Amino acid sequence: MSERMLRLVVVGESLVDIVHRADGVVEETPGGSPANTALTLGRLGRHPTLITRLAGDDRGGRVRRWLEESGVEVVAVASPRTSTAAAHLDASGAASYEFDLEWDLGEGIARLERLVSGADVVHIGSVGAVLEPGAADVAHLVRSVRGRAIVTYDPNIRPSLVDDPDRVRRRIAELVELADVVKASDEDLRWLHPGRDVVETAREWATRGPRLVVVTLGSDGAIGVTADGEVAVPAVVVDVVDTVGAGDTFMGVLIDSIVGSDGLRAWLEGSGRSIRSSDIEALLERSALAAAITVSRPGADPPRRVELAAPPVTHAAAW
Repeated sequence: MSERMLRLVVVGESLVDIVHRADGVVEETPGGSPANTALTLGRLGRHPTLITRLAGDDRGGRVRRWLEESGVEVVAVASPRTSTAAAHLDASGAASYEFDLEWDLGEGIARLERLVSGADVVHIGSVGAVLEPGAADVAHLVRSVRGRAIVTYDPNIRPSLVDDPDRVRRRIAELVELADVVKASDEDLRWLHPGRDVVETAREWATRGPRLVVVTLGSDGAIGVTADGEVAVPAVVVDVVDTVGAGDTFMGVLIDSIVGSDGLRAWLEGSGRSIRSSDIEALLERSALAAAITVSRPGADPPRRVELAAPPVTHAAAW
């Protein structure tokens, strides 16, 4: 099958980020972790479908236009209002979030299951994977394609929305076992397993279902863990404007690189082929470069394909 024919579906929240910058400026920009990942894939020419929840209000219209202008097909369950996330940036550009968000896929799950059934890659993550009542539907959609599509997962945990940590940890463990590729930040893993080495957790996950577990370490780069070993890459050094959307960009480029490689797809599909450490290294380096481009400019503004061909000018700070 030609890579251009591959169908990518992302399931999860889209919203408006209300960004409070350290200088007192407040801006509203479209966002949401799965939406940012879909946007990244769209900018790379992949034409993904995003299954999400949006209102027909002004904010919802802005989010829809933002996605569609980058080649994302939006399939939205109706909502009374578009969700928001108040992002507060500190002096270093790091963001903390407060959410006003509902996640419910409603009565149309059979229609959504039909949409997902033809996918070659299904990506889930963040709030939409753990916030009930919609999280149960997301897990159902993943189970419906398990073994037929490559499943990718980014926990991207938002502690401020977690009312039952034990339930969320169980849900994340279930989704990890259903996924072929998992990307998690060191912060995610420390929240899940306080006091435990994050790479040790990744090694355990790699024995429970995923063929590839990636841990992003911010300015310390990223580590890819497989059953055969580990590959580490450094961060790309840039001037950081803010970190909004960096992890989602990393995830989107990770998916794009997998889609563009017959060898990686065959390995993830369990064809019996082995994978070289150099292939994992190239995968991580490209994703880290994309994340660095995103943090070098304000908001969730992932690069287009042409930008990944030329590394940014390096400076004194690092992502």
